[in-house]
Amino acid sequence: MGSDVGDKPPSLEEVRWRIDAIDSELLRLIDERAGLARAVAAAKQAAGDTGFGLRPPRETAIVRKLLAAPRSAASDALLIRIWRELMADSLSRQGPYHLTVWGGRDAARAVELARLRFGSAPPMRLVETEKDALAGAREPWGVGVLALTSDSAWWGRLLAEPKLKVFAALPCLTRWGPQAAFAVAEVEVEPTGGDLTFWVTDSVKTAPAIVEALSLDGVAAELLVQAGGLKLFVLSGFFQPGDERLARAPGKLSGVIGAAPEPFDL
Repeated sequence: MGSDVGDKPPSLEEVRWRIDAIDSELLRLIDERAGLARAVAAAKQAAGDTGFGLRPPRETAIVRKLLAAPRSAASDALLIRIWRELMADSLSRQGPYHLTVWGGRDAARAVELARLRFGSAPPMRLVETEKDALAGAREPWGVGVLALTSDSAWWGRLLAEPKLKVFAALPCLTRWGPQAAFAVAEVEVEPTGGDLTFWVTDSVKTAPAIVEALSLDGVAAELLVQAGGLKLFVLSGFFQPGDERLARAPGKLSGVIGAAPEPFDL
């Protein structure tokens, strides 16, 4: 018996017709979503809510929900990039959302990581010093993106600036490379159910000795970078700045400088 007609694969013309139809529907939905985002912005302004609308925990929850949904072809990277663009566009409608980027010796990589995380909607300013990037993060609706390098301990300055917090580690997918930059802003950092905490110490002990001391207190740690007599560790889990286990850790000058969601593909 011959094969059933229904089993015949669609022709190229049929596939292209279907793609065109989907594109039209996507455009309609994206336009509708943008209109709703504009309505949200108008409602906030009418209510006198002019505060920074960035909500990292909510964005993380949205992305995790999308990645957990059934699908057969769309990659994690595709979903993340599309929804980061949509969320950034929505946020940009609510206020003067902007990025200030310091990339050290690899400015192009820092710019790439900033756009992967924050999309193309917010305007970006590339600066020559870490100080300028942190100043940008202090501005209303500002986010600073700063590279992690072995010749700068800019992150140590956050110990003296409790309002500025690390809220994102870039990139958010391990397949996009190792952690190479932090995003900093005056935002509240909250647990998301799968987090990394960033902790600084001036201890003169070796990194392995500090890791061992923390592990004896039930804290899993890994050295991320060290510079200027300071060491930056990433801790597994979400830790409050006043956690007693960290207070007992080595170092006279130490503290939590923020937290970020784990990479989405761990």
